[in-house]
Amino acid sequence: MDTQTPQFRRDFLYYATAGTGAVAVGAAVWPLINQMNPSADVRALSQIRVDISAVEPGTQLTVSFLGKPVFIRHRTDAEIAQARSEDVSSLPDTVARNPNISGDVLATDANRAVAGNENFLVMIGVCTHLGCVPLGDGAGDFGGWFCPCHGSHYDTAGRIRKGPAPENLHIPTMSVSEDMILTLG
Repeated sequence: MDTQTPQFRRDFLYYATAGTGAVAVGAAVWPLINQMNPSADVRALSQIRVDISAVEPGTQLTVSFLGKPVFIRHRTDAEIAQARSEDVSSLPDTVARNPNISGDVLATDANRAVAGNENFLVMIGVCTHLGCVPLGDGAGDFGGWFCPCHGSHYDTAGRIRKGPAPENLHIPTMSVSEDMILTLG
């Protein structure tokens, strides 16, 4: 093929222009796509560690994780017994909402508590109705948490018992070390 023909020159100009245009579009679009990535402060807080060894029975520690409150409750034996005595089939939401257990398991107290440390309950402190933060320390009709905005009542295992909330309080991805360091995320 003769490289001096008008057809060859025209094809070369088309391909060169298209290539240059593609590079220019990519250079212009990349900042728009890249800005959708999480910021550095969010990436830095994608995992936190909390020492829960000093949390006394009957008290609650609230930490911030990914911009949401997380309730860490060291439950008393009475709170655990109350949570275990409830019939799961009578609950409005019978799913545990625990990503640490595979599958949709029943919302028994054992499936919602921290595995190996069942006296601890760790939940995202956001009401599943409209995103309010429920009050703790035995608030509500069932001794757990109460969302005063619209009247949702949660029991001592964080399960919805009464009110407009459609789901139990969610449990974050977590693990606990032998020295009682809770890792969220």
